[in-house]
Amino acid sequence: MLAQILQQLPQQLLNGLVLGSTYALFALGFTLMFGVLGVINLTYGFYFSTGAFLALYATKGLGLPIGLALPGAAVLTGLIAVLFDAALLTPLRRKKAPELASLMVTLGATLLLYTLMTALFGTEIRRLPPAVISHAAITLGDVRMNMSQILIMVTTVLIVLALLSLIRFTRLGLAMRALAENGEAAQLMGVNTDAVVWLVSFISGALGSAAGVLIGLNFNAIQPYMGETMMLKGFAVIIIGGLGDIRGALVAGILIGVLEVLTAGFISSNLKDAVGFVLLVATLWFRPVGLFGRAPVKRA
Repeated sequence: MLAQILQQLPQQLLNGLVLGSTYALFALGFTLMFGVLGVINLTYGFYFSTGAFLALYATKGLGLPIGLALPGAAVLTGLIAVLFDAALLTPLRRKKAPELASLMVTLGATLLLYTLMTALFGTEIRRLPPAVISHAAITLGDVRMNMSQILIMVTTVLIVLALLSLIRFTRLGLAMRALAENGEAAQLMGVNTDAVVWLVSFISGALGSAAGVLIGLNFNAIQPYMGETMMLKGFAVIIIGGLGDIRGALVAGILIGVLEVLTAGFISSNLKDAVGFVLLVATLWFRPVGLFGRAPVKRA
């Protein structure tokens, strides 16, 4: 029994790393939006689904390669996110509405958007063309992986490094941190807060879209409510990692993914989905600000 577990362990750890990278990839834009703008924007799951559907249309309808479909879907979805932010949340910011108002507005908008998407595309699962990416397995010892899995892990690491560099080492990142700390003070210091809000909305929407495309590539199952399912995991990831913290989203995503796969592989697949929420409850009991959170300072 022990020998069998040890033999399967490397493959299970890799599977967990891939799954965790998908969770982290999804949560990065979500936590950036909360960290800078201070709102839990529930339309984020819609951006995830929208990206996957745009890539599906680009590859099947227009015959574009995934190398063009992915950035194209990300840019279009980023622009949609800016429009939604301007229509739904900017009026609330100007009236200094309580945080609950933005939560309820985005909840209503999300229900409407999913309903419209379902009416337009139906609920059946759609698949990207098989030739869009190589599915040949790459073997390293006892471990097998395919190109979409490698793409997800590499993209997640690159996006985390890019976001941390943007936030820590650029003037734009300084403006984002100023907005996260105090929007009125940032405006008095000459920061164009409206432009920063639009840019953060664009980046978050683009990240959500890219996550939808890559996860759609890996699981090859695209349907309108795929974003809603990922939102539950996204909540667990950003709360465990620390609301608004990029590093926390990466660590918590990988932690949940690895533990879920090990639970499914060596204990019971029925308990897999419970892992993240057990961790969520334990985090709220023992460290409510999350692994990397620091109350009461907001972080981006």
